[in-house]
Amino acid sequence: MKSDERIRVVVIGGGTAGWMTAAALTTLASGAADIHLVESAEIGIVGVGEATLPHLRAFVTRLGIDEAAFMAATHATFKLGIEFRDFGKVGDRYIHPFGGYGRPLAGVGFHHYWLRRHHAGAVAPIGEYSTAVAAAEARRFLRPGGDPDDLASAFGYAYQFDATRFAPFLRAHAEARGAVRTEGLVEQVERDPVSGDVAAVVLADGRRIEGDLFIDCSGFRALLIGGTMDEAWEDWSHWLPCDRAVAAPCASPPGGIEPFTRATAMPAGWRWRIPLTHRVGNGYVYSSAHLSDQDATDALVAALESPPLADPRLLRFRAGRRRRSWVGNVVSVGLASGFLEPLESTSIYLVQMAITQLIEHFPGRTVADADRDGFNALVDAEYDRIRDFLILHYHATTRDDSPFWDHVRTMAIPDSLAEKMDLWRRSAQVSRYSHGLFLEPSWIAVYLGQNIVPEGWDTRADLPDAAGLDRALQALHGGIAAAVAAMPDHADYLKAAA
Repeated sequence: MKSDERIRVVVIGGGTAGWMTAAALTTLASGAADIHLVESAEIGIVGVGEATLPHLRAFVTRLGIDEAAFMAATHATFKLGIEFRDFGKVGDRYIHPFGGYGRPLAGVGFHHYWLRRHHAGAVAPIGEYSTAVAAAEARRFLRPGGDPDDLASAFGYAYQFDATRFAPFLRAHAEARGAVRTEGLVEQVERDPVSGDVAAVVLADGRRIEGDLFIDCSGFRALLIGGTMDEAWEDWSHWLPCDRAVAAPCASPPGGIEPFTRATAMPAGWRWRIPLTHRVGNGYVYSSAHLSDQDATDALVAALESPPLADPRLLRFRAGRRRRSWVGNVVSVGLASGFLEPLESTSIYLVQMAITQLIEHFPGRTVADADRDGFNALVDAEYDRIRDFLILHYHATTRDDSPFWDHVRTMAIPDSLAEKMDLWRRSAQVSRYSHGLFLEPSWIAVYLGQNIVPEGWDTRADLPDAAGLDRALQALHGGIAAAVAAMPDHADYLKAAA
């Protein structure tokens, strides 16, 4: 790096990952870096209508973006969780909420008390003790307040939006704060003969762009991290066999707008449904080893609520990640770094997570090994934990109605997931970690939603009198119902907030 000037950061590729990176760095690292983004209009945006996680709210807020302006620009709706249909067995249905269940008592998680009464046949389904689930079921929404003891605020929320509009929105934000955009295709990459670092990229028209730090946001092409740095890819397709998706939007049906994303299990994968203000996004994620592209397209079109608004798009991918996401002076973000299918809406989160870690490990005059190693360790751990959580959705099933479900039900799973499942089955304990995505309530939602009910629970949950515990559960159930009944209809709230 040069000691007498700001760090020159070159972002290769636009789209969601590229412009999220540029917008964040121009806002949060503006005193340390000059941001130059190179993209080509010839390369389209992969986004087909994204569902997100609550973490994106923090990203939008931290960048100083007005939520109402962002939502209007991207036709966004609010999201309280994900509804899963037919995963444990055909006919099952549950919601993975953005929020917990009940309240802990005497240091013991609510689900332990619920399990005690569940085994006695004296309690409602656990989803009825979640404000987020109850509001989603009722198609109601109200932004939560700041009082954690208020049942009307005991949840989080995310967004469902048109991803093709997100990148242009962030581009305007980034350029207004100094980011420079160059239109062009990268044709050649120059490397320092001594260090092996990338020194510059050369465009098809001969322009040469030098940099100190290069961010690879080139998608599945992985132009720098794969093509130049030749970093190995760790393939997880034996655990996550879905490797294709066909997507098509359709008109919104009459009635309300659901504040949740839906995932419906299909014979060779699953189908998404994402309601936006102007249309519904749909797609079928499937294993090409178990279903042809044409049959997947036909199945998706047949399931649409109205005729498609555009021709179905076919996407190809593979699950896995780079062994290292930061090599030399190249940092990969988004699809260049790794891919985990969209079953739990993690794609944009993984971009955001990498950007956050890059800012926290932002290099000075030189790239220190400690910065690279710290970044890679945290990124790897995040991918690995999310991988296990996604595998759980497939493996925790009794379905035997198709070769695909036979495979995922009986396949060998990572030891890390097997240990988590064994711990849950024995004692209703969820493996804990201090940082990262999908903490205890998320695992509880999928375990119980897919019929993995523990044999035991924390013995301290046996201490309260059964009658008194039942009265407390009934009061909680009634309080959540009352709080949700006071919320406005989701579609009405969207109109009022616009």
